[in-house]
This record gives sequence, structure tokens and C-alpha cells, in this order.
Amino acid sequence: MSEVVGKVVRGGASAVLMVAVLVTAGLVGGVALVAPRSAEAVTGPVGSDDRVPIVIAHRGASAFRPEHTLAAYRLAVRMGADYIEPDLVSTKDHVLVARHENELSKTTDVANHPEFAGRRTTKTINGRQRTGWFTEDFTLGELRALRARERFPKRRPRNRAYDGQAGIPTLDEVVQLARRYGVGVCPEIKYSTYFASIGLPIEGPLLQTLGRYGWKDGGAPVFIQSFETTTLKRLRSVTRLRLVQLIGASGRPYDLVAAGDRRSYSDLITPQGLAQIATYADGIGVITSRVVPLGSDGRLGTPTSLVRDAHRLGLQVLVATVRNENAGLPADYRRGDPARPAYRRAAGDVESWLRRLFALDVDGVFANDPVAARVVRDRVCPGD
Repeated sequence: MSEVVGKVVRGGASAVLMVAVLVTAGLVGGVALVAPRSAEAVTGPVGSDDRVPIVIAHRGASAFRPEHTLAAYRLAVRMGADYIEPDLVSTKDHVLVARHENELSKTTDVANHPEFAGRRTTKTINGRQRTGWFTEDFTLGELRALRARERFPKRRPRNRAYDGQAGIPTLDEVVQLARRYGVGVCPEIKYSTYFASIGLPIEGPLLQTLGRYGWKDGGAPVFIQSFETTTLKRLRSVTRLRLVQLIGASGRPYDLVAAGDRRSYSDLITPQGLAQIATYADGIGVITSRVVPLGSDGRLGTPTSLVRDAHRLGLQVLVATVRNENAGLPADYRRGDPARPAYRRAAGDVESWLRRLFALDVDGVFANDPVAARVVRDRVCPGD
């Protein structure tokens, strides 16, 4: 994993310290020998001093491999992630697959397949018009012909070296991988209202797949996520698996939009909104700026009371997304010359940002670079 070590060496003095930790942890011979702490969500009750926050690999080790591929998930495990995150959409034959969105052109080579040229179409999904190729118009067998590619080639140019090497994994394959390596999964249900409207609801196949592997209750290493409130309320009536209400940076949950409900994501994280969430979910997943707002200059402001408010209600707080690149970091932690062309994609001081987040008592972080999150977590929150 020389690209990881090379990256942190270029990060400056703090990164040099990380290199020593990585070597000690076993990052040698191309494999990070960092065992997951456990597949449990936390080591103590919410708000307790013995709780250890979890490291969730955001779409796999997406800083180093094309997202939502078995290669990205496998690398995330080797880098010490406690959980891996598959976003879920459905195929035409109702098989759940891991893609950030159901439109395929950004993350696969579908446009290079003349046999599928006639599948290109325009749809309205969650109120937005999209043109491209969509998973629900392909059977799983047809999707097997496609190869994954880097979704952000300008931001992560080195990931392009892995374009074409991996296919689109099914949820079943992701769960098998997680069980083989002893980590948990944080599946996110995408476009729940939309998929239900076309007769391909995601919730049923999701629960069936997890149940097939014995993951059926709150003790399972599973968090099911959704931005839609009614999805989670329906799930709560049929499962005790842990549920996480995702909160957008702005706007409103689409299920509320479709129902004519004017509540926004900001309304959901008021004390009254959190109390309602606590009746059907076990936690919230929020963008980091909901915990520490950014000023107009991109620098961190005063932390909000969100973590404390949620903990008072027994809700865990997972924050997203910790990225390595300057463009994805608060201005406080960006490094280098802003005038340089590569400044936005250059690595910033992600270690200090992680320390700040853990100090705010969050219960977990979604990270594109799981090894950075794991090393910092173990240093500042060692647990038992």
C-alpha cells in the first residue's frame, strides 16, 4: 500500500508520525494488518465515557479505489474500518446492488457498450430530471457486463488506474465479504419512494438478505440508513436492526416533499424533531457542518448542541464525510498554496480534523481514508 504511505509522507510533520503508527500497526507488504476493534456499534451506552466511536469506510476505501467495489470494501477492511457502507439501488429483476445512485454513467463504462445504447433515457427521480442509464432497466446478468470506474477522476486521479478492474457488487456479496472479515455494514437505502413507485422497493430484499446471514436484531453489526423518514418508520415496525436517520446539509426529505409536508432537515434536528426521530431510529447521520458550522471563509465556527441534544435522547451521532483533499476539509485544515493548480485535490491535515471531531463526542465517522480515521481514533479514544 505504498500509495498510502507516500500520501501521508507528503502531508508534513504530523503525517510522518502517522507513518510510524502505520508501520507499527502492520501496514507492510501491501496489506494493513489493522484488525477491526469489533463489529459492535459502540463499547458502551450513548454518552458514556467508555464508548469508542466507530470508523465507517465511506463507500469503501474510496480515497484509494473506485467506490462501491469489492476492491474498495476489501481494502477498507485491511485499513482497519469497523464498518463498510454500501449504498443500495435495485436492478430490473429486484436484486440490490451497491451504487451511489441508480444512474450508471458516472461510475461504470456503460456508455461504451453499444448493446445498451438504446437503454439511455430521461427520468425524474426525487423531483430532479436525470438522463443516462439506470440500474432498474438492467437485469443483474446485464449489469455483470459493466465495469466500475472512478466517480471523481479529477479529484482522485490515481484511482483511475483501477478503472475497469471491478464489477458492480450485489448486497449479498458485500455482506459475505463483511462476515468473512468480521466487520459490520451500514447500508443506505437510496431513493426509497422512487423505487417503491416502480414496484422495486428496497426494504424487503434488504431485510431478507441480512436475515439470511443471521442479522436480525439490534445486536447485529448493522446500521440501516435513509434520508427518508417514512422508510425508517416502516422498517421500525418490522425489524429491530439499528436505524439511522440521515440529515442533509439543506433541503427536505423527499418522502415529506411527496406528501406535502413542509418540514426540512433543519426541523428534524431541533429538540422536538430529535425527540420524534428517537421514536423510530437509533441514531442520526449528519454532515459535519451540522456539528461544527463553517463560516463564510470556510473556517470552523462554534460547535452546535446537536451531539449533546441527540445523546440526551439516546441517539447516536455519525458524521460524514471526512475527506483527505483540501477541497473537502474546513479551511482550518487545508495545506499548501491555494494558487497551485493541484491545491484542491492535495492532501490536507485530515488527522487534526479527525481529532477535532472525536473530541466533540461523535459516535462514528464516515471516512474516505479508513486508515487515517482508525489510527487517530485509536490514539485519542483507545478504549479498553
